[in-house]
Amino acid sequence: QVQLVESGGGSVQAGGSLRLSCVATGYPYSRYCMAWYRQAAGEGRQGVAHISVDGIITYTDSVKGRFTISRDNVKSTLYLQMDNLKPEDTANYYCAAKLTYCNGRMDYWGKGIPVNVSS
Repeated sequence: QVQLVESGGGSVQAGGSLRLSCVATGYPYSRYCMAWYRQAAGEGRQGVAHISVDGIITYTDSVKGRFTISRDNVKSTLYLQMDNLKPEDTANYYCAAKLTYCNGRMDYWGKGIPVNVSS
C-alpha cells in the first residue's frame, strides 16, 4: 500500500516560485513511477510531470522549462520545483504513484494541495 501526502502549496504572484513536496509511505517506494497532476476549476485532472523508476522524466508542454520534478528514494519524497509561475498554473496539485511503469492510470493519489497564482 502507498500513502501520499503533499505540502508546499500556497499563493504566489505571477513570476514567483513554489516547491511542492510529496512524502510517500509504502513498499517498495523506489519501484513506483511518481507523478504530479493538477486540476483547475471546471477542468479535468491532467498530468504535469512524471518520473520513472529509472529517473526518466516527462513534462506536459505548458510547463517545460519552468517546472522540475525530482525524487529522493532515500527520503521517499517527490518534489516539484515550480518557477516563473503563471496564472494558468492555478489548480489543485496532486501527487500520484503507480507500480513500476508510468504508462496507464495512476494507482495511488494524494488529497491534493492548492496553488494560486495571481496576475
